[in-house]
Amino acid sequence: MAVLVATGGEPSALAAKTATTAIPIVFIIGGDPVKVGLVDSLNRPGGNATGVSLLTSLAEAKRLGLLNEVIPGAGVFGVLINPNYQEAEAQSREVQEAARAISRPIQIVNVGNNQGLEVAFATFAQRSTAALLVTADPFFTTNRDRIVALAAQFRLPAIYEFREYADIGGLMSYGISLKEGYYQAGVYTGRILKGANPADLPIQQSTKFEFVINLRTAKTLGLRFSENVLSLADEVIE
Repeated sequence: MAVLVATGGEPSALAAKTATTAIPIVFIIGGDPVKVGLVDSLNRPGGNATGVSLLTSLAEAKRLGLLNEVIPGAGVFGVLINPNYQEAEAQSREVQEAARAISRPIQIVNVGNNQGLEVAFATFAQRSTAALLVTADPFFTTNRDRIVALAAQFRLPAIYEFREYADIGGLMSYGISLKEGYYQAGVYTGRILKGANPADLPIQQSTKFEFVINLRTAKTLGLRFSENVLSLADEVIE
């Protein structure tokens, strides 16, 4: 038996779903698989697809709150959103509500292609943005090296969804464990190869969240983390 594993987020999963109704599919996405039409329900997916929801797009308010802890004051926070992502509207609403709750002005910039990244960072710099929230999105994750490099170039403190950003020099990240998500998908792939029906395998939802701080990057930016923020971190890169 063959299994098709779709790991590029919602676009890859939907493409796989469109391509075949016969080959079992195991997907890894950031949002709600019912909402985007991948499965009938979380408990009984139905059809030929099942997988893992990383819940990446449900933590934007938490990320904005952590950024506010690290960069206090009245400065404007920038928010990078991919308008092509299925969860973009929900992300925009969430960050705007979160910004109102902490009385912090924000500036949302939409970027959906490679050419727009440098323009976005230049815009943030021109408007003296205090710090940046890069929202959860497969396009941003794929381009994380470039995004982290641009943040360093413009000396812009930023928070991201996955620890993989912090590992390559991002200031901090808060989100689920990507490694754990891939492990869960691997378990399902193995079960299907042994004869399990994807229609009967409930959607797995990641529950392990990580807050990672990169002190080397903080030092470069001239930032100091409070003891309270450091105590919240699951890992500190020194």
